[in-house]
Amino acid sequence: MKKIQRQLLRVRDGHEAHVSFVELFFDLIYVFAVTQLSHSLLGNLTLIGAAQTFVLWVAVWMAWQYTIWVTNWFDPETLPIRFLLFSIMLIGLVMAAAIPEAFTGRALIFGYAVAAVQVGRTLFVLGILGNRHSLAPNFKRMLGWLCISAAFWIAGGYLEEQRLWLWAIAILCEYCSPMIGFALPGMGRTRTSEWTIEGGHLAERCQLFVIVALGEALLISGASIAHSEQWEAPVLIAFVATFLGSLAMWWVYFDTSSKDGTEAITHADDQGLIGSYFNYVHVIIVAGIIVSAVGNELVIAHPDGRIDMVSAVVLIAGPVIYLVGNAIYKKVVYRRFPLSHIVGLVLLALLAPLSFVTDLLMVSGLTTVILIVVAGWEGCSRRSAKRPLQDEHASYW
Repeated sequence: MKKIQRQLLRVRDGHEAHVSFVELFFDLIYVFAVTQLSHSLLGNLTLIGAAQTFVLWVAVWMAWQYTIWVTNWFDPETLPIRFLLFSIMLIGLVMAAAIPEAFTGRALIFGYAVAAVQVGRTLFVLGILGNRHSLAPNFKRMLGWLCISAAFWIAGGYLEEQRLWLWAIAILCEYCSPMIGFALPGMGRTRTSEWTIEGGHLAERCQLFVIVALGEALLISGASIAHSEQWEAPVLIAFVATFLGSLAMWWVYFDTSSKDGTEAITHADDQGLIGSYFNYVHVIIVAGIIVSAVGNELVIAHPDGRIDMVSAVVLIAGPVIYLVGNAIYKKVVYRRFPLSHIVGLVLLALLAPLSFVTDLLMVSGLTTVILIVVAGWEGCSRRSAKRPLQDEHASYW
């Protein structure tokens, strides 16, 4: 058993682990899942629809996040771990396919799929580790919490009227249990210092998911203009505006902080703690991209349409959520909130009441301009600062 463990666990030789091709292949399922989430929200632009999409999104994110922590400890190039990833891909494909009807006719399928991924993966890992490995207690506690959440996932599949609340409890179990070290009566709790992760690998995995989400936003823009009957000037302008908005989102995250984020987690004294922060923060960042993608589709379909409450919320909420997530992320990396993001959020707040006197295209264009200003400000500030990341007093305002 010890020999098998050594063969399957990643080698910690001081060199940074990189994402493998099998992990990139694994992520393709989540490209589909993000597409399904965007279309699901677009088809139900109500408060209940937003709440349902949020619950489904966190479920998808946690299934992915727990898996990448496993591949951070275990070598995905080994056959047993590949088998595990391919099995999760199959179940994940079913889970993603069920998303549009997850709260109606395919609730049981979605609930059982999420439970199978979370519980099945953890049981598989425990079977590999046995009882004596140092990671085993952590996975036993994790299994306890995932079994609790699985009960709520399955119960929600059966109980239609209570489904949203039961599934909300399930995602809280999965999202919040790491905050308390998976503490359970009689089983103790795990300290973040025990999560001996490969920091650079975890940062790269989160960054790649952001790429997946941004790619989906671009695909939606492309598909929307492709389905337009006539490529008139407003449609083409809307297409350019949404493209520039996605480009600005990329710039805000990747040009100014992605490399520093990798260094922050790699050089942290408690990589497990910083890694958990990455987990909590990126769910907000990607949620902002998903909402923005829905806004892109609305704008390209009806560029000269008048603004109502729903479309105004979608067009402004996407950039707001994205900037909030990035501001928190940069607080983790640089220990300060960036002034550029605060100004951007203030400008978006000022735009909200003004949006009702214009059309979709104008609001989309103005949010894009705000994102470009934030991206440009942030990029110039970071380049002019030229201070080492390790200096906790470094300011890039």
